[in-house]
Amino acid sequence: MFLRLGALCAVIFFVSPATLFAAEQVTLVDAVKRALVANPAVHSAKAASDAAEAGRKSARGAFGPTLTASYGYSRVLQESQPVQRTDTTPYGGMFAAVISFNQNLFTGFKLLSTYQKAALQAESQQLNLRLTQLNLVANVQSAFLSYLQALDNVRSQRDSLTRLKGQLQITKASFDVGLRPHLDVLQAEVDVSRAESMLITAENSRETYKAQINTLLGLPVTANLEYVGVLSPVPFHIGLESCLDTAYRQRPDLGIAAKAVAIAGKDVKIVQSQYYPPISAYYDTTGIGDNLGLRHVHRDGYRTNRWEVGVMGTWTVFEWGRTFYADQQARFVESQMRADEASLKLNAGFDVKSKLLAVRDAEKLISVATKGLEQAQEAYKQAQARYRAQVGTNFDVLDASANLTAAETTLTGAKAGYLTALSALYAAMGELKPDLGLPGK
Repeated sequence: MFLRLGALCAVIFFVSPATLFAAEQVTLVDAVKRALVANPAVHSAKAASDAAEAGRKSARGAFGPTLTASYGYSRVLQESQPVQRTDTTPYGGMFAAVISFNQNLFTGFKLLSTYQKAALQAESQQLNLRLTQLNLVANVQSAFLSYLQALDNVRSQRDSLTRLKGQLQITKASFDVGLRPHLDVLQAEVDVSRAESMLITAENSRETYKAQINTLLGLPVTANLEYVGVLSPVPFHIGLESCLDTAYRQRPDLGIAAKAVAIAGKDVKIVQSQYYPPISAYYDTTGIGDNLGLRHVHRDGYRTNRWEVGVMGTWTVFEWGRTFYADQQARFVESQMRADEASLKLNAGFDVKSKLLAVRDAEKLISVATKGLEQAQEAYKQAQARYRAQVGTNFDVLDASANLTAAETTLTGAKAGYLTALSALYAAMGELKPDLGLPGK
């Protein structure tokens, strides 16, 4: 799955943002692709991943030899006991050039452990990038589904307002001919005002979620794009055991925790390397002369060369327990990381189960809400028929209309809640599902 996610994101990062919205209508998949390209959080995680990879390559370079060169000038200004000078002793100071070649032979496994730690950190940052992408996809899907829910709620409120205005006209006509009391007209007008207020609230919610989507997609909050989609529940038949297996295998945060344990183990090795003497081989060549070019420029000129090769080791025998206690500290940190990993795995299992239960509950709510809507529609039709036959009251019609609007809102919320719960479950499993199986990809 990580390979598929990485391949998808690699393709996405090379897609021009302008081409993602070539069409006027933006679907859920389009929004997810745009977010993965333009959201600053993804850019930050990508930069951190690239930095960690550069750190790995830097640590790898420590295995190779080092070559240093130095050039300097020195002159003795005063000697307390002047030495007897010979013909080869320079009088005006000395110029010296040194070229040194050094190769580490043994460092107590410090270099190896440092490189392995850097490699683990690079892998951890790659997992963090995947985690950022998964969380971003879940956030975009949640905001997008909330926006679609708000759109349906606006439609329901508009239909409600249309019904109530129609009922108000019928009530006024009946009042004008003396068939209905003025109280019915007042009640109808109150319900129209309430419906107008609820429509304004629904429209504000719609615009709020639209601004949230724009923000997640790295767009100005004033961007006027048409986000389209249908709240159509899609089946989910995977059992708990399969969900848990997928989560334990694919969740990036579990991978990050495992890398943290491994990194802590490398820190132990790095500290323990101080128990051993570092050994290195070196080769130095030194040139000394009394002129800038280190050449014999006159008969009394001075020039000498020296070549030196050797192996050197340095062992710190005693330093008051500093390395010992640093070793203990690193071991305790490793134990802490192991405990944190075990705790995270337990929490991940609970997270997956709770999200799956939320999906199952939302699925049941859809069935109940669908039946409730059918009953509310039938009740409204009967209330209208009874009112026209003058055997029902205006209050019955208004109440049935309010119940119908509430039933429509409940069903819309149940559908959106199911899809949102499904999105959260996929995120808990570490599964990238940009479209959630919705139509209109």
